[in-house]
Amino acid sequence: MSKTLVATSLAAALTLALSGCQSGTSNTAQNQVTAPTSVEAIAAAMPTYSAQTFFDTISLRGNSFNHTGEKLLLSSDETGIYNLYEVKVSDGSRTQITDAQDSTYSVGYFPNDDRILFRRDNGGNELHHLFVRELDGTITDLTPGEQTRAGFVGFSKDGASFYVLSNKRDPKFMDLYKYDAKTYAAELVYKNEQGFNVAAVSPDGRFIALNKTNSNRDSDFYLLDTLKRSAKPTLLSAHNEPANYNAWDFSVDGQSLYYATDAKGEFRQLWRYDLATDEHSLALKADWDISFLRFSETGRYMVSGVNADASTEVSIFDTSTNKQLTLPSSLPKGTLSGVEFSHDERFMSFYLSSDTSPRNLYHWEIGSAQAQRLTSTLSEEIDENNLVSSEIVRFKSFDGLTIPGVLYKPKQASANNKVPALIWVHGGPGGQSRTGYSAMQQHLVNHGYAIFAVNNRGSSGYGKTFFHLDDKKHGEDDLQDIIYGKKHLQTLDWVDGDKIGIMGGSYGGYMTAAALTFAPEEFEVGINIFGVTNWVRTLTSIPPWWESFKQSLYDEMGDPATDEARHRRISPLFHAKNITKPLLVVQGANDPRVLQVESDELVAAVKANGVPVEYVLFDDEGHGFSKRENRIAASNAYVSFLDRYLKGE
Repeated sequence: MSKTLVATSLAAALTLALSGCQSGTSNTAQNQVTAPTSVEAIAAAMPTYSAQTFFDTISLRGNSFNHTGEKLLLSSDETGIYNLYEVKVSDGSRTQITDAQDSTYSVGYFPNDDRILFRRDNGGNELHHLFVRELDGTITDLTPGEQTRAGFVGFSKDGASFYVLSNKRDPKFMDLYKYDAKTYAAELVYKNEQGFNVAAVSPDGRFIALNKTNSNRDSDFYLLDTLKRSAKPTLLSAHNEPANYNAWDFSVDGQSLYYATDAKGEFRQLWRYDLATDEHSLALKADWDISFLRFSETGRYMVSGVNADASTEVSIFDTSTNKQLTLPSSLPKGTLSGVEFSHDERFMSFYLSSDTSPRNLYHWEIGSAQAQRLTSTLSEEIDENNLVSSEIVRFKSFDGLTIPGVLYKPKQASANNKVPALIWVHGGPGGQSRTGYSAMQQHLVNHGYAIFAVNNRGSSGYGKTFFHLDDKKHGEDDLQDIIYGKKHLQTLDWVDGDKIGIMGGSYGGYMTAAALTFAPEEFEVGINIFGVTNWVRTLTSIPPWWESFKQSLYDEMGDPATDEARHRRISPLFHAKNITKPLLVVQGANDPRVLQVESDELVAAVKANGVPVEYVLFDDEGHGFSKRENRIAASNAYVSFLDRYLKGE
């Protein structure tokens, strides 16, 4: 890890943090007592854990069976950075099979042997390449090129080839290539010159489903028949009123194409297009957005997800009986994710997680009474009972609009022991704060800070009308939602209403800087994590691979060619003289979305005001922190800064 600190006091705090010592914390729980009898007793007895302990928690990604069903492939950060591991389902033993300095993410095994596909970028620059790990352990970059960005699409039905997206021809557009699964010889099968996004390839390789973004309210999907060499993509989503149509995937038999649309109401429904009859039919709907749909190898099992009020609800259907699978009753309560099936469809793997438990991997023989837990990801030094579950809370904003949020109440908090609080703002624009385990948030809550993750207008998951309410109103109406979220916190008898700060990453970092700039008396402190501060620069320096949805971004934020005056008006950097409250800025030097210069200039401007400002710059990170030691340093920086300027310790 390499980092630059613009504050000697923060440097001292981080030195203590990285050595495993922090004032009031240690690697083990402190002040353990049994059976406290009141909130006050709980507050006095509440153990606190260091950031190092919270980030001793293991994060897992991906999960796929090998061809025999004897092993699972996943990515784990147990060494401090994501690498690939093979897990034997017989006993849960893990073998690390890559040892990289950059985060490495699994794609999956080859269909008929134990070769492995994975992806990796360079220091967080988001230029991911696709690699193959051979049976003898040697690794080959399948998509070389200094400016190449690549992604995996899928294998052909017979496993003889696989499809890859790459922008090596033109940095702005992703072309589709077909790779021979033995020789890795690549053939260009779709040259993308119209700004489409490849969504899926049919199992036999004949058809390609394409999406086209027209605006942030409107999109279409197309079907290209590759047997007709001169044919152009056929529009399948003709409509009059603005609506989003997006192809997802083909059915296992290749006879249907599944697509999602919000044309029929507020929320995204799943529809089926029959390639033979040209008929469209409803496949799945709910009172919330349908999030995803997948099938097992023969199509016997269908897995779907619904974004239900900031949590994912997963259903698994046996299509042969049209009945829902019932998981073993002995499993702990939690959110189901990452469902995969063995090739013979006898076994299923999946993750379970919750607010107080990171994802753990399970293996289940379908229909049996027990499932085997293969991982234990929470630090052994943390008692899960000391962690906090969230509550979904709603409040009225300045114009009467109901705004939802995810609230975490520290166990120490009571009317007799009021705690400071933080408004957390998600990324985006258009993201969503959701339930689930976060080591960073639990670390803050454990140290006595309430967190209210407000899903301001413009957040996804609450219908298309709500999503578009902030279009070209950023830093204005959405900022008022955040301020009214603070006002709601001030109505709670366990919150210290005079000690409320704001923090967030990416777009949430922008909102943090905007709050301190345009509403300088509302929040006592701010933590800006790689947030935009100069929209004029950001919107004219977006990565080239964003070309296909650049218009959608402009519809949301405004076109820099015509809206520069507004962008200057809402950019904190041009008004930084207004900032009077302490600010912490955290940035990755390799960030391709929010350039380092944005944070450099903001820090310099606030420092010129004579206002306390601290700066943590990670030289080996991009838009997000993938290395554990950096996440520990950042989390310790948050607590150290808040203890000093919000708690006043």
